[in-house]
Amino acid sequence: MVSGRGIWWRRLSVLLASVASVVAATASARADDSARITILEENDSIYFNSDKHYTQGLRASDLGPALAPASGWNRPFDWVGDLAPIFRDGGPDTQRRYAVIFGQSIFTPKNLTLRPPDPTDRPYGGWMYVGSSLLQETNRNMLENLEIDAGVVGPGALGKQVQNDFHQLIGDAQAQGWSNQIQNEPGVMLSYERLWRLPLVSLGGVSSDLVPQLGATLGNVFTYGEIGALFRIGHNLQADYGPVRVRPALSGTDYFDASHLDGHYGYYWYIGAQGRAVGRNIFLDGNTFRQSPHVQKRVLVADYLTGVTVFGGQAWKLDFSMARRTREFIGQKSSDVLGTAAISIGF
Repeated sequence: MVSGRGIWWRRLSVLLASVASVVAATASARADDSARITILEENDSIYFNSDKHYTQGLRASDLGPALAPASGWNRPFDWVGDLAPIFRDGGPDTQRRYAVIFGQSIFTPKNLTLRPPDPTDRPYGGWMYVGSSLLQETNRNMLENLEIDAGVVGPGALGKQVQNDFHQLIGDAQAQGWSNQIQNEPGVMLSYERLWRLPLVSLGGVSSDLVPQLGATLGNVFTYGEIGALFRIGHNLQADYGPVRVRPALSGTDYFDASHLDGHYGYYWYIGAQGRAVGRNIFLDGNTFRQSPHVQKRVLVADYLTGVTVFGGQAWKLDFSMARRTREFIGQKSSDVLGTAAISIGF
């Protein structure tokens, strides 16, 4: 007889194998183009001594090369474009790419010493997933991102093991309430975002732009609509649309194009904000089809973001940011502050 945990591991293995097959299949399309791997860590204790609520997010992604116009890998873009008014072919200035993603997010209450935990505080919960993005840039000033993520919420996401093993490694106290976490549930999310790059002032090699974005996510893990904008000032802003983040957040996605840079290096400082109307957040609402810990969520949530990005052409890129997230549930005493650090390597 297979245990419940064994079943979840088997399902996760199937998901990982599916993503691996996509990576292997797209390897032939890379030709002489280089791969681009990004590793991102979000944590409330990167810059501050904190360990609560959205406490940790890990995201690893692989951005593929631009697709050749005659490549069969354009067909998924065309199929989606036949069903919805997105991914329209903009001619020679259209660039399409794929990205594959692996991630894990961990959520806890503020007081980690209570067993059982405070029922009025955020429940314990974990989310482990794999995903894939279809990215299209049109006319070098608009980016579309269609992303699907699938995985598991609950003990199968290994949030308890990751948090407590790390706490043991650094000699910190272990969280005591993981036995009361949100229960196992398969999770699926479909997200679509559209971003525009609007140039502003340029002077002496330093320029500025505004990157507004609109989007929506549907799924049993998160459901929300989003609107936001990022203001940037620096050099070689045309390489991307801002820093990547763990969803939900104001993100420039994994997209990066070094082919039109003025020189090999670039940098920018940025500040931005995003507002979300939240229909579902499983880490606050609890499980979909069974009883689990839950609290009353706030429908309107906002993020305020600032940070810096530096990069050396296709070879490397570093992002450092800090975000303040407004209160997400009734009874939350204050907003949360998150730190993000990311490195991208082209090879």
